[in-house]
Amino acid sequence: MRDTYESPLSSRYADKEMKYIFSPDKKFKTWRKLWIALAEAEHELGLDITKEQIDELKAHADDINYEVAEKREKEVRHDVMSHVYAYGVQCPNAKGIIHLGATSCYVGDNTDVIIMTEALRIVEKKLVSTIRLLSEFADKYKALPTLAYTHFQPAQPTTVGKRATLWIQDLLMDLEDVQYVLGSMKLLGCKGTTGTQASFLELFDGDHEKCKKLDKLIAEKMGYSDCFAVSGQTYSRKLDSRVLNVLAGIAQSAAKFSNDIRLLQHMKEIEEPFEKNQIGSSAMAYKRNPMRSERMASLARYVMADVLNPYITAATQWFERTLDDSANKRLSIPEAFLAVDAILNLYMNVSNGLVVYDKVITAHLRDELPFMATENIMMDAVKRGGDRQELHEKIREHSMAASRVIKSDGGKNDLLERIANDPSFGVTLEELEAILLPEKYVGRAPQQTEDFLRETVAPALAQYGDLKTETAEINV
Repeated sequence: MRDTYESPLSSRYADKEMKYIFSPDKKFKTWRKLWIALAEAEHELGLDITKEQIDELKAHADDINYEVAEKREKEVRHDVMSHVYAYGVQCPNAKGIIHLGATSCYVGDNTDVIIMTEALRIVEKKLVSTIRLLSEFADKYKALPTLAYTHFQPAQPTTVGKRATLWIQDLLMDLEDVQYVLGSMKLLGCKGTTGTQASFLELFDGDHEKCKKLDKLIAEKMGYSDCFAVSGQTYSRKLDSRVLNVLAGIAQSAAKFSNDIRLLQHMKEIEEPFEKNQIGSSAMAYKRNPMRSERMASLARYVMADVLNPYITAATQWFERTLDDSANKRLSIPEAFLAVDAILNLYMNVSNGLVVYDKVITAHLRDELPFMATENIMMDAVKRGGDRQELHEKIREHSMAASRVIKSDGGKNDLLERIANDPSFGVTLEELEAILLPEKYVGRAPQQTEDFLRETVAPALAQYGDLKTETAEINV
């Protein structure tokens, strides 16, 4: 429909799998599964609910009569009761026991937890694929020296692969957070209007143990180990902020990566994928803009800002609940997941297609390497009998003069020639050139990369051995 607004996260960026998780169909089918679980649990705990009624509910678990529910909602202005009614139309023998003893949050909140859990599993899967792809890149370029930067000023060299380990390390921290939150997800259970289970205590004739067992049975039937021990009408909205914290952390990691790639592409050292017929600019035909990385940064900014929504919502809930969370949750939670899904698609796509221009990398490094080699040059001269303090001053003077040639005159770095022509150092230009092997200045970067991939990354990914590595195609 071209005459109606549609979120670009849905129309342009996120994958079908994630979009279905937050679809009405997924939500309402989960409601019916929860109603079946409730009926089964109440039946097992002795309430007058028959197996035939439960079988009838199961027979219509997926064929939702949406038109009946929508018509009813226009009359009663209540989505849950509209779907209770619609389910009852399909299940006339069971209609009297659907939603028995429950309040709307039984289906609403438990479904929210289930949907966030399934969405986090998609995020987990894509994180693993991204880490694998970056690990292959890091291993391939673990020994390729490159200029490293602090304050975006040239510093001691590192390697291309070692720099990639910094991106991977951030993602491993995100993966740990995802695993922790997934491991601690609990259902609301069936707590009633203010969380006291009063309606169920009445149904079970004052049997407290059956009320406690009800929550346990519902959790088990829905594939969870437990429910929250206490609640108001809703689960604590702090859970939503915990989940969005994880998503914002992933966005943060992706933004750091995208910024680095954009800077490297500016320096013509490493580029993101650029397709044969891709247009970089409508005006400048020669341009190769880092569109994917820019989109990552843009979407990441949205998610990092969105994390404020559940913080404020959780902080402003009154007593056992208020309804000012509802409209906000409908936006902030799904949109964050769709954005992170898009971010990880971009991250996988870029990681899988990075183009490395090793000759440019080496040329940039060699332009700066004479400055970085001065400590070694000075120490060698001291070994030959030179005075360390005098040599240090001469190095400083020669370095400043070479810098002026580069910055003021636009000339090339002539520091080595200046040192070779200074008898204080007693070294030829040929000998100095022999010193300037880039691999001599990267420290333990290649070994650190190997150790990190073997000792840290491999064990973290070992539990995902059966998970196929994904790659992603970018739609627009």
